Formats: sequence, C-alpha cells, structure tokens
Amino acid sequence: MERFGVKSAPSRNRSKTALYVTPQDRVTEFGSELHEDGGKLFCTSCNVVLNHVRKSAINDHLKSKTHTKRKAEFEEQMVRKKQRTLTASLQCNSTAQTEKTSVIQDFVKMCLEANIPLEKADHPSVRAFLSRYVKNGSSIPKSDQLRKAYLPDGYDNENQLINTEDR
Repeated sequence: MERFGVKSAPSRNRSKTALYVTPQDRVTEFGSELHEDGGKLFCTSCNVVLNHVRKSAINDHLKSKTHTKRKAEFEEQMVRKKQRTLTASLQCNSTAQTEKTSVIQDFVKMCLEANIPLEKADHPSVRAFLSRYVKNGSSIPKSDQLRKAYLPDGYDNENQLINTEDR
C-alpha cells in the first residue's frame, strides 16, 4: 500500500491512558479523598495506591463497596492518617534525631578538649552514668563508631575555627 502512496487508516487500538496527568492533578480533581506522596496517588480512607493515569480506575475504586465501607469507618474514627512513602518517612528529621546528634557531637568535643580517650566511653560504668544522668546519653555509640562517624566532624570544625582565628 505504501508503494502506491496510500496511507493506512489510523489504528483504533490507541491506549486510553492520559499521558501527562500527574498524581497531584488527580488530587485537585477528586479533592480530599485522595492524596499524593512521592509521586504516588493514595486513597486517604483506604490507604491503598491507585493508578493515577487511568481516571476510570480511580472512579471504579471510589464506587467500590470496600471503599465505601472503609470511608464510613474512617469518618467514624475521624483520624486522618495518611500513608507515606518510605523515602518521605526517612527524610523526616525529628527533633529527637537532631538532639541525638547534638549530644553525641558535644560528647566527642568534650572528650577531645579534656584529652579523654574515646575508648573510655566503652567502659560499663561510663555507659551506666550516661544512660542514667544524661538525656539521650544511652544513644551515644561505642568508641569505634564515634571515631568513624563523629570525630571527622569535630576535626573539621576545629580546623575551621583555627583558620578563622589565624586571619
């Protein structure tokens, strides 16, 4: 057919997926029943991942018996727990995490300034004292972890202080 310049009819088996629709677009379209996190579309009351590309899949889910049942239970509880992706959960820095690193860095700095070897932190009586009297003291790691993870930070900070004082 191409030899004679006749073009074939366009294919009718074209996919019925919306190519440029994002999960956020579906959230604005359907309102508070859905939420987006990490590029995925979630049903708020069911806590399941939905296919954001096909609108019919979302409509079918919203009309299903399981959704209506879970939505009724959800409204009774009035607790809005939104499911999050793993990456979003791991990126969350709580105050406890920042406080923990602050305590560890202060402990390493104190040991360095007082010429106390970091191995002394491994002694059972020191461990007992830290866990009993220091807030987040039990979160201070063993000496090898202190040396690998926290000593370079203290070293770099001290070098920067010395360099700024010299100028």
